[in-house]
Amino acid sequence: METVDLNDWPGRELSDEELDVAYNVRRKAGPELFDRHMARYRAMSAAAVDGLPGRPGLRYDEASGERLDVWGIEEGRLRPVFVFVHGGYWMALSRHESSFMARALHERGVATVVPDYTLAPAATLEEIVRQVRASVAWVHRHGRGHGLDPDRIVVGGSSAGGHLTGMTMVGGWQEDLGLPADVVKAAMPFSGLFDIRPITRVYVNATVGLDVARAAALSPALLPAERRCPAVVAVAEHDGDGFLLQSRLFQRHWNAGDLMVVPDRDHFDVVLDLADPDSAVSRALLGLFATL
Repeated sequence: METVDLNDWPGRELSDEELDVAYNVRRKAGPELFDRHMARYRAMSAAAVDGLPGRPGLRYDEASGERLDVWGIEEGRLRPVFVFVHGGYWMALSRHESSFMARALHERGVATVVPDYTLAPAATLEEIVRQVRASVAWVHRHGRGHGLDPDRIVVGGSSAGGHLTGMTMVGGWQEDLGLPADVVKAAMPFSGLFDIRPITRVYVNATVGLDVARAAALSPALLPAERRCPAVVAVAEHDGDGFLLQSRLFQRHWNAGDLMVVPDRDHFDVVLDLADPDSAVSRALLGLFATL
């Protein structure tokens, strides 16, 4: 791995106020629109899993006690798995707002797994990354007992969940958990953060508490990846400028997938298109499964 210049990161020349504009998508949306989006997350997730076959509340990590939900399984058959990691800048939301795609995927033959993780500041970002990787390990080790195919795992996530998706795509962690290097067969991060050094200078860092060196060590765009799984890097047309830049840079860095700029969507509603099986993002996700 090449030595990383800690002071050379995208947007470093911007003022703190300019960085906040680029990365504070909640402020960009405004309180009324933000609250409306969050209400949609909750309502759509509740509707998606109402009556859907599944096994919610399974403990996947003994150390933290964190749990995940399994949705859209079929008795007597192993289904490919979409592991969806929620966003919230590592400090908000949960699995309960994050299963809105489960019914649409179930109808297309794909199961959904939605893990919780301990939110900052109760957990460091290193610990959050460990937990998300542990959830993937749980699917690989125990999935068969819950109708999940451990050899067909696709990981995706939105915003901070896009960052955490990236941290499952890179190498260097699978062996320690007894996993094959290709445990994640494909990935679809939405509006992700892949070089998180800019976060050290925006409001989020008051909760996450990173310095530049730790941020670099937790940046998927700066970490080794001898095997580059197929990926679709999705971002909204009306996203924050920082997220648009991050997605473009990571797609070029990853060099094993497509950049998908979704028209007429913002940072919060782009991922909700996964609830519509005929949307462009759903077709892209199902296209990844078709390659497995």
